[in-house]
Amino acid sequence: MEFISAEAKYVLQFINQTNRSIFLTGKAGTGKTTLLKEIIQTTHKNCVVVAPTGIAALNAGGVTIHSMFQLPFGGFLPDNSTAQFNDNSKFESRATLRRHFRMSGLKKAVIKNMELLIIDEVSMLRSDLLDAMDFMMQSVRKKNQPFGGVQVLFIGDLLQLPPIVKDDEWRVLRNYYKGKFFFHAHVILQNPPLYIELSKIFRQTDDRFISVLNNLRNNTITENDVLILNEFVKPNFDLKQNKGYITLTTHNDKADKINIQSLQDLEGNSRIYKAEITDDFPDKIYPIEENLELKVGAQIMFIKNDLSFEKKFFNGKMGIVKSLSEREILVHFPDENKTIEVEKFEWQNIRYSVNENTKEIEEEVLGTFVHYPIKLAWAITVHKSQGLTFDKAAVDVSQVFQPGQAYVALSRLRSLNGLILLSPLRMNGISSDQDVMEYAENKATNDFLENTLQTDTKNFIHNYLINSFDWADLAQEWRNHQFSYNEKSEVSEKSKHAIWAKKQTEEMEKLLDPSRKFILQLNKLFSSNADLQFINQRFQAAFNYFLQPIDNLVYEILWKLEEVKRIKKVKAYYEELLILEELQLKAVLRLMKAKLLIETVVKGETISKEKLSSDEIRFYKIKKLDTIREEFKNLNVTLIDNEDDVNRYAKKEKSKEPKKSTVQETYELWIQKNSIKEIAAIRKLTTQTIGGHLAKLIESETIKLSDVLPEDKIEELAAAFKGYKEETLNPLKEKYGDKFTWDELKMYKASL
Repeated sequence: MEFISAEAKYVLQFINQTNRSIFLTGKAGTGKTTLLKEIIQTTHKNCVVVAPTGIAALNAGGVTIHSMFQLPFGGFLPDNSTAQFNDNSKFESRATLRRHFRMSGLKKAVIKNMELLIIDEVSMLRSDLLDAMDFMMQSVRKKNQPFGGVQVLFIGDLLQLPPIVKDDEWRVLRNYYKGKFFFHAHVILQNPPLYIELSKIFRQTDDRFISVLNNLRNNTITENDVLILNEFVKPNFDLKQNKGYITLTTHNDKADKINIQSLQDLEGNSRIYKAEITDDFPDKIYPIEENLELKVGAQIMFIKNDLSFEKKFFNGKMGIVKSLSEREILVHFPDENKTIEVEKFEWQNIRYSVNENTKEIEEEVLGTFVHYPIKLAWAITVHKSQGLTFDKAAVDVSQVFQPGQAYVALSRLRSLNGLILLSPLRMNGISSDQDVMEYAENKATNDFLENTLQTDTKNFIHNYLINSFDWADLAQEWRNHQFSYNEKSEVSEKSKHAIWAKKQTEEMEKLLDPSRKFILQLNKLFSSNADLQFINQRFQAAFNYFLQPIDNLVYEILWKLEEVKRIKKVKAYYEELLILEELQLKAVLRLMKAKLLIETVVKGETISKEKLSSDEIRFYKIKKLDTIREEFKNLNVTLIDNEDDVNRYAKKEKSKEPKKSTVQETYELWIQKNSIKEIAAIRKLTTQTIGGHLAKLIESETIKLSDVLPEDKIEELAAAFKGYKEETLNPLKEKYGDKFTWDELKMYKASL
């Protein structure tokens, strides 16, 4: 991580080596988003990211709360009352949620396999919605613990955007809740998360400004603070003469009006750039307007950070459009006297699923939205400026702010030098919410964090190891399976396998007594000031004793599935076997992961995704299946008939690699000899976007221009580029017309 404060380090440790839920907060500019990305990349846990709104979920790289937990829109009453309706509001309760809602097998599998739930932008999360999530997770996971035993990381700044509850909803909800914030939820009042605040500010370095912002945030603004801010009041400030300032205002229509008028005031023709939308990407989560209208001279800002090594722009960086053509936008930064070409950015609409082979939660891309990551920036609302950083802003505070809005607006700036107030700051209307201020008193001290971390880490290792040998539920599933053969259903076919089921159940039963004894031994060792070296020795001995029999059971059940899937009309039986296979496979993979965990701890290394995964775990099931299929072929030559018969009930299995950069993914498909068109189809992107990726690969000398274009075309391009000195390719494109495509021109330019 490029920065790592003491608090950020604690958060990473609590996530990876404890099961404690955490509320991570921090002032604007303290790096919450950067830390979120680091957690997702390094955690060894099955992790899902959700947020209250579509845009917030998209920015965090996750999904919405409502879609993940199949929750209806409306209020939630944390009891068993019947559903309530009035003219404007609808309320569900535990009873109605239990009755009405059907959840897909895919979502259930994700919730059952989840170990870490990250909720971003938690300031907007309502207390009743959090209780509804808790109820759904306990129901699906069949565990009577907060969030069904899943660790939750809440991320957000409560002094920014509050939850929205309509008055008539609140008239009903106030009978159940003291307030509307997430920390008023019953599940939080009974199980408070650890409160960790990031304190180092990376956005501002000016102590005077930081002090004013802190006081504004904490409701302790002084007359001196107001005097300091009012030094920057310039009601007649001419924004046309002073380029590079963005106006921050409270209302959408005001910001839109300023942007539209300013664009019209520019001379010249405008160009419209359309987003490239592929497959499933609903319009309600478009990250920016589908049609981007620009003119030369337009003031724009970037809405993403530059992910490349050069870091040419950041989220909120302002610039002026220097030139426009069909496939090129050049933006000039006057303060640095630098011009760059804007490259398109990809947003992905994802859903979560569980990998059949490793039982890990993975992301599946449903659709993509590709567009230039810029928008007109003469004005923006305070609401939409959250997360952005500005060097210069004119703040319009003439209308009364919600609590926290003045703080959000002013904290976007790097320093007071770039601030213009279009009207004096008045004290009324900018107080912060009293409930939030009181909740902030729960912040954990460093001493408390240190002591809690030590205790929780020891408990986490202890529980992880004993749970890896707790096979009571698995054995019960085998017993249930064995008894099911006595029922009349599918008697003829299923009953032929009853002896097999009885034998496997007995094998499983034999493991229960020694595994219980080993759990008692572990409990004793951990209670008497655990010597980790000795615990590791005992664990390795137990691992060697149990692995063979438990591994044999996986082999047996995979063999049985291979046999049954060749038989007609036994789909129900096949699906019963799949449930057993899932639990049995999880037991083996968990044991292998526990072995890596104790070895990592004994070496004194950090518990992370890298340390707790191995090829042995990743390819365990795949190798078993390969062996079984080979043996099956040799034994049942006559049985290998048509492929559809063999895979009658089987799901399509796919192996998934860790997430790579979008250009890297294109490169890997390219070296497998896929065409541009084929790569676009596989990746749910347009051929234009893939052409852009290839240009980048040529520029970084990862591939050669001659790998993509024929020799005669390269010679023609070389002649066309001879002596060409322009920044933009537009004059060349106009001169040669259809002789060269934009992609060919860009690829050749990239090779120079």
